[in-house]
Amino acid sequence: MATQRLGIIMHGVTGRMGLNQHLVRSIVAIRKQGGVALANGDRVMPDPILIGRGAERMQALAQAHGIERWGTDLQAALANRNDQVFFDAATTQMRPELLAQAIASGKHIYCEKPVATNLAQALELVELARSAGIKHGVVQDKLFLPGLQKLQMLRKSGFFGRMMSVRGEFGYWVFEGDLQPIQRPSWNYRAEDGGGIILDMICHWRYVLDNCFGAVKSVSCLGATHIPERFDEQGRAYEATADDACYATFELEGGVIAQINSSWCTRVRRDDLVTFHVDGTHGSAVAGLWDVRSQARVNTPKPVWNPDVKQPLNFFDHWQAVPDYTAFDNGFKTQWEAFIRHVAEDAPYSWTLEEGAKGVQLVELAMQSWRERRWVDVPALPI
Repeated sequence: MATQRLGIIMHGVTGRMGLNQHLVRSIVAIRKQGGVALANGDRVMPDPILIGRGAERMQALAQAHGIERWGTDLQAALANRNDQVFFDAATTQMRPELLAQAIASGKHIYCEKPVATNLAQALELVELARSAGIKHGVVQDKLFLPGLQKLQMLRKSGFFGRMMSVRGEFGYWVFEGDLQPIQRPSWNYRAEDGGGIILDMICHWRYVLDNCFGAVKSVSCLGATHIPERFDEQGRAYEATADDACYATFELEGGVIAQINSSWCTRVRRDDLVTFHVDGTHGSAVAGLWDVRSQARVNTPKPVWNPDVKQPLNFFDHWQAVPDYTAFDNGFKTQWEAFIRHVAEDAPYSWTLEEGAKGVQLVELAMQSWRERRWVDVPALPI
């Protein structure tokens, strides 16, 4: 068995997601486990170089996580032929230009989503990648959540029968910044800086719906800016110009109806920060990030509507936990390993720039639906 080196340029890993999920829990974790195993028994060891602004900050970050290489010159990093992959988790507005530069440098690319702020840019990246013949991937982390994987297991087993509907609830209260410190960056609430929950979350819901419940055929969406003033990292008041909540309904292939509410202005009283309630003719299930509870047709209680009597049934008692059927690893790490195998041995990989472009497409159509106050069909990508 041999160990191959894979040089990875990691850009934008000083932010919360890039640092915690991609650097620490993915690349650093993969290095600690001895790399990624290939089908022939060889292993691939990621050798990252951290690129960002501020030499002292990048050096400290690299030292803290046992990484030898760091820098502030992206162009020099892209010119290094010994590094084959470029990864980006910086701001969405910067991403199309950065990915285009990386593609022109012959790098395989892997990036966070959204891949762009508009569909035209996303499709341009697809064409650039195809012309260059490089491999490409877009983070679609929620597909690897234990909760959604358990739902997929139930679906494959035929548990639901004919699936009828999906109800998703996502979100939590993001503090305005006056009474308590903010827990999300202020740019998230400025449209001019690439903020907005529709752009942030509809990309997620596209790949979740397509892969878990049925291809999205049409969308009806209503957005809102419920909190018009927030406070930034320095405690200064600013106008919130981006949507902080959206209420969307989707028609899926096979007649399934999906409703997903996404909000940074809601206080949580449910099992998890995101839940998916799936109803089918033979059974229903409710999934959170990890746990899933199911109720089969034969175990469904028979309530009676009577507003004059306190409800005698505790409906939470009639659901059974779906057990962990395997050891679930971090979803970001799992997808990183899949992409590394794709680069190293051409292993199958489906979460590409085309899939990322589908997410951006649905964002645009959701915004169009909100603007025009109507249902909008989802056409095939023009590629």
